Amino acid sequence: MPERVIPHGVLPVLPTPFGEDGAPDQAAFLALADFALTSGADGVVYPGMASEVETLTPEERAAMVAALGRHLGGKTPFIVGASDADPARAAARAAEGRAAGAIAAMVMAPPGAGREVARQAAYFRAVAAGVPGMALMLQNAPPPNGAGLSPEEVAAVCAEVPAIRTVKEETLPCGQHVSRILAATGGRLDGVLGGAGARFVLDELARGASGTMPAVEIVDAHVALWRAWGAGNQAEARRIYDATLPLLCFQMVFRVRATKEVLRRRGLLAHTAARAAGPKLDEGDQMEIGQLLATAAPVLPGPPPQGSAAAASMAPSAAPLS
Repeated sequence: MPERVIPHGVLPVLPTPFGEDGAPDQAAFLALADFALTSGADGVVYPGMASEVETLTPEERAAMVAALGRHLGGKTPFIVGASDADPARAAARAAEGRAAGAIAAMVMAPPGAGREVARQAAYFRAVAAGVPGMALMLQNAPPPNGAGLSPEEVAAVCAEVPAIRTVKEETLPCGQHVSRILAATGGRLDGVLGGAGARFVLDELARGASGTMPAVEIVDAHVALWRAWGAGNQAEARRIYDATLPLLCFQMVFRVRATKEVLRRRGLLAHTAARAAGPKLDEGDQMEIGQLLATAAPVLPGPPPQGSAAAASMAPSAAPLS
């Protein structure tokens, strides 16, 4: 069994902040990376779906990856997102990440190859051939973004491509699929990480998941949950999960816009502009985020988020939610 490359634990996907001019804001981006690391994250991932990767130009993407690599300086594990329908372009993105210091590349099983193991294996072999020696993470997501492979199909592709060292599993039911991938791969992988915004994290951990790869807005709570679970304190892990799950369910609908608004209310992001398609927050949604943050506040280190009921109770003259 080769030495493990991809760490276990909490590996958040960083968002892409945009400034008032609409361009990616590198300073804000690196501050969010620092937030993840000071919160105890075991590594960071960029770019992914939570990074609005589909909206970035090749030049923007390359600049942000390079800036992250320089900032981390090889001191913290960094996984680069490299998904592309064309294996040559995916390999080029992986190579770009490796040049910046990435230890591995996360690559989505492409929907265009369907659920045919032979086609998926050929795709991943081509990616691996383009970045010899680099570890790959197979990201398995449901259509339309991914191919939605069965656990046994995932295992079969991994068996054909030794460069695949771990899997990020996001098809439902996630917990069952973690169990089946682990059984079918027989311990060959570095691990199987849960995704899906950490909405099923306790079920995944109970079934042997090696960690979770959520968005970053409550990474401190996710680290606390991971550590409680690892210490055998399942009751504390459950307390954190119960307090944060309503917010994560809301985030499932509004995606990066909810992530950025939570980061703003936590004092971690000034501008919440987003390029991604999808619903925008209206006044009622803003009110709801305040209530959900109040529910999560007891397990979020630091001062209560702006606009939450907890913050309002500490500052009676605060303006009403907007």
